[in-house]
Amino acid sequence: MKLYYKAGACSMASHLALEESGLIYAIEAVDLVSKKTESGIDFQSINPKGYIPALVLDDGAVLTEGVAILLRIAALAPDKELAPAMGSINYMSLVEWLVFIATELHKPAGMQFNPAMPADGKTALKTILTRRLDYAEKTLGTGPFLMGKSLSVADFYLFTVFSWLGRLGIDTGAWPHLIAHFERIKARPATQAVFLAEGLA
Repeated sequence: MKLYYKAGACSMASHLALEESGLIYAIEAVDLVSKKTESGIDFQSINPKGYIPALVLDDGAVLTEGVAILLRIAALAPDKELAPAMGSINYMSLVEWLVFIATELHKPAGMQFNPAMPADGKTALKTILTRRLDYAEKTLGTGPFLMGKSLSVADFYLFTVFSWLGRLGIDTGAWPHLIAHFERIKARPATQAVFLAEGLA
């Protein structure tokens, strides 16, 4: 498998899942301005949408949305139990978390990195994001993970989005449970390996 990524971007959640899974994989960075990979390939020939992440599976199939990639990685490494049994109520709870993070945290956070976004738009997005983080803080409780005692692919996605908040000028002090969750994931050997591979260490 090969993951196409940008350092520190949303693709980091998929990178974390791959590293935790123990699966054999490769990574290749993408310049999202030129749409070229580090080996000079036209990235849009891999993902016509033009954004990361993209995961090329061993059979040549390509997945291009983070939630789908995370669920596929979990399915390929069932012994790691990064997702509950498919079809169970706990599995649906995992999907619920992934969709919440994708639509209610990732989108309002990620849009603020767009230099074309006006200041009043960024302010409105921060207000929305703060309310959604308040919900995540209350729901997470003492954790230690989003699914209770079990680490899951949703934890990698939450960790990734939460890592952006400082760059957005958002004070995270109001969310001690989320901070503890972030530090818990950051301390994992797989996370440190991903930071090193992406040049973030």
